[in-house]
Amino acid sequence: MKLSEKTRKSILELQKLYPVKRSALIPALHLAQAENGYLPREIQNEVAELFAIDANEVNGIVTFYDMFFEKPQGKHLIHVCKNLSCMLRGADGLLSALCEKLHTSPGGTSPDGTFTVIASECLAACDRAPMMLIDDQVVGPVQENEIDAILKEASAKSPHSGTGKK
Repeated sequence: MKLSEKTRKSILELQKLYPVKRSALIPALHLAQAENGYLPREIQNEVAELFAIDANEVNGIVTFYDMFFEKPQGKHLIHVCKNLSCMLRGADGLLSALCEKLHTSPGGTSPDGTFTVIASECLAACDRAPMMLIDDQVVGPVQENEIDAILKEASAKSPHSGTGKK
């Protein structure tokens, strides 16, 4: 797997927007992931070359942030907030019920490949606790009895932008 020439050029252009080109690393990783759906080591190495930095630095960023993936993900990403506000309002039960319904665990993908469930730190919507981020849409407050309707609605939408499939 390799980056397309278009994405390589976009990353190089992105670097020019910053006084220090390394500042463009996270946006560059978003571009690479949008093209491929995930960031395997080959892609991480390519990005490192474009920035003239060690590939381990890139891998450190990819593995630190839960918005980057080293393996293919489901068509839809469901982030369940696990920070204090959401936990106090029932996020644990919500995450458990969601995973049970999708026959997976946090970090896993449903057997049909439709949904990946991610237990995430603060998603910056405490006023909607407990909440989820489905692809790029904030949903909340969410009650366990609403999960079926939420999944049905999400299934009817286009896959998230990071699948590499438009």
